[in-house]
Amino acid sequence: MLAVMTAAVLTSPAFAAEQRFVSIGTGGVTGVYYPAGGAICRLVNRDRKDHGVRCSVEPTGGSVDNIEAIAEARFEFGVTQSDVQAFAYLGQAQWEGRAFDTLRTVFALHPEPVTMLARPDSGIHGLEDIKGRTVNIGNPGSGQFATWEIMEAEGLVDRKDLAKATMLRSAEVGPALCSGKIDSYFWLVGHPSEQTQETIASCDAVLVGLKGAEIDALVAKVPYYRKAVIPAGMYNNDIDVETFGTGAVLVTSADVPEDVVYTMVKAVFENFDAFREMHPVLANLREDEMVRASLAAPLHPGAMRYYRERGWR
Repeated sequence: MLAVMTAAVLTSPAFAAEQRFVSIGTGGVTGVYYPAGGAICRLVNRDRKDHGVRCSVEPTGGSVDNIEAIAEARFEFGVTQSDVQAFAYLGQAQWEGRAFDTLRTVFALHPEPVTMLARPDSGIHGLEDIKGRTVNIGNPGSGQFATWEIMEAEGLVDRKDLAKATMLRSAEVGPALCSGKIDSYFWLVGHPSEQTQETIASCDAVLVGLKGAEIDALVAKVPYYRKAVIPAGMYNNDIDVETFGTGAVLVTSADVPEDVVYTMVKAVFENFDAFREMHPVLANLREDEMVRASLAAPLHPGAMRYYRERGWR
């Protein structure tokens, strides 16, 4: 009887495939990476009884932390800025001398403009106005901190010119701005951003444009930066806010099995309309851009397999 019951259990749909667990490193729970990763996992988990892959989303410090976690095999996947992806793969910036050459791309996600906010009474109208002010430059391990370091290396900013450089996490910066603990902060985020809206609503914070000859030179020099615009009317801005930015990318390691990556990619693209409806930042995604844009590292073979089946590569 036991043998019969065991055989029945092992051949039931719940055990049709070996159960495997994967995690996606994202960012703070108030940001955009966390719900984007959650949307991916929801689609993967819909059919987990068939393919055997169970996906969980993990809050983290951000882009740099996610890549480090993948390199250390603590996570199988992570969301990161396209410039951080490039630096890790090529062994540049904080990865100087230790290139992560087995880093692989799964697909691109949403654009991420550098979004700078300031208190309305701060007198900050551009990057040149932050001297002598208290500015949050991002927590170490985050994409915004990595971007600050690049801007500093290129001479656009210098933390020694600030009254104070704070390193708060994304969930802390809105309250810190509105309570007067900091004068300004910036982060890279897809729009619309709930946290950006909450900060603006709480203390009438203003969006600050990042433009000019120095920004133009930075965008021309760093291939994974591009000009960006936060459209008029997105928040309390009557006009377009010109800035620059990167793109968000889902990445993994070459060590993650091909069929696992294939399963994740298939779950998203076979349910693409549902995916775009899961969060406003995903609403304008296009399949052709997701498989070609912001891909600094080679595509993982599991992703390439699905794209070739669809005739996209």
